Amino acid sequence: MTAIQDKIRNNHCYGCGADNPKGMQIKSHWDGEVSVCEYTPRAEQCAGPTQFVYGGTIASLIDCHSVGTALAHQYELEGRDVGEGEAIWCVTGKLTVDYLAPTPIDQPIELRARIEKSEGRKTTVSCSLSSGGDVTARGEVIAIRVPSSWRND
Repeated sequence: MTAIQDKIRNNHCYGCGADNPKGMQIKSHWDGEVSVCEYTPRAEQCAGPTQFVYGGTIASLIDCHSVGTALAHQYELEGRDVGEGEAIWCVTGKLTVDYLAPTPIDQPIELRARIEKSEGRKTTVSCSLSSGGDVTARGEVIAIRVPSSWRND
């Protein structure tokens, strides 16, 4: 199954861009009505204590996985597969993250996102981040669909 991010043309985003070889290269897939992403943290993504993931990395993972989920949802609303026809782009309008517990850096992270509300250009997505089966962070993203003129490539 091809990841949502791998279907997006000309995406150089640090978190989710398949066209950014130095980025995080996250990969999201639908599992029913939930999109799922597994990510293995890198040593340089540590917090002050090197055994935990830096909070900014956690926020980036929640942000990019959620915006990718919203973007895929926008394509779905138009009856198209991601990347089919004219490109659809979404950006972060709002990101909130609740850090519930430290996230260990030495094991994979799982993100699970769900569409909570969809109103025109605005999609609200809830997301949980787990490590070792424990939810260590939760987030909410409001993704905004932007016009194709927003892109300059």
